[in-house]
Amino acid sequence: MVLAALGGAVYFKAKEDQKIGTSQMTSAELPELKTPDDVDKVSITNGDKGEVVLEKKGDKWEVTKPVNAPANQTNAKALVDSLKELKAKELIAAAPSEDQKKEFQFEPSKAVHVVAYKGGDKKLDATFGKSGARGQMAMVDGKPGVFAVSGYSSYAYTREVKGWRDTEIFKFDDGNATQIMIENANGPLSFTKGDHWAGTAKGKPIAELDDDKVKDTVRAFNSLNAEDFGDGKSPADTGLDAPEGKITIALKDGAGNYTLKIGKVASGTSHYAQKEGDSTIFVVPERVVNKVITEPSKFQKSKDAGADAAKGAAAMPVGMPGMPGMPHGMPAGMGGDPHGH
Repeated sequence: MVLAALGGAVYFKAKEDQKIGTSQMTSAELPELKTPDDVDKVSITNGDKGEVVLEKKGDKWEVTKPVNAPANQTNAKALVDSLKELKAKELIAAAPSEDQKKEFQFEPSKAVHVVAYKGGDKKLDATFGKSGARGQMAMVDGKPGVFAVSGYSSYAYTREVKGWRDTEIFKFDDGNATQIMIENANGPLSFTKGDHWAGTAKGKPIAELDDDKVKDTVRAFNSLNAEDFGDGKSPADTGLDAPEGKITIALKDGAGNYTLKIGKVASGTSHYAQKEGDSTIFVVPERVVNKVITEPSKFQKSKDAGADAAKGAAAMPVGMPGMPGMPHGMPAGMGGDPHGH
């Protein structure tokens, strides 16, 4: 009787281990996850957000799906570095049921599916689910179990498409700018740098030009990045067929011209934009738009704040508490105690 009971216990323990797994697999039995240094293609499907594919061409990474565009090299490198750190730590469930897979968030709408290649050979095919006290849950192609893994950083895999793209529009040394041309409905504005900046509006000199305000305009563009992109939009949709404004910044010694057209509102206060020689449609913030859709007064010196302050002081009523000129014998109720005590 005792032997029968013992045999039954062993049987059910074996079945339970088969169902939920144990943490006693040897390291040799755990799947290899980390990828080699030189993977050249990575596919990421982040739940129901669609697939993003990055491919290394030459020494640069590019996004090849859902668009063809230069990739953000820093983010691509962070992804590759993260892939090299992946390591299976323990088996969580040897033969997970569909309910367990759902519990661990392996449904297609929630899981992150990553496939990495080198020269056309698949080096990793893993799906990442829920993260918990025992680590990041993962399933590996060809293995039925659920494993806890280390080295997974969700931010390295779950970026929006725009986060994988190179958002740089312009990059130049603002100190090398020597000329600015702005075209908009208020007429052309032109600025030229000598010892100081000088400017004209519709061919006439701008009086009281503020050098710092011209410099601020240059600094708005010398390290300009897009907020987003307008992929698939027509010129009519973006307003870039008849731009609201255009700016060109020229650098000294013929080092280059940087031209940006500003189109319609994309969302909120941001506008579509396009740089000369590039078909990419960018979305830029309001602070950039305001440097192009502008007028001469925006470049003039502000009125003398000191004079304004003096006027305000002169208008102050005589007899106010703590002010010069307060008469002697101030009536009860004036100043300090509102009850006149």
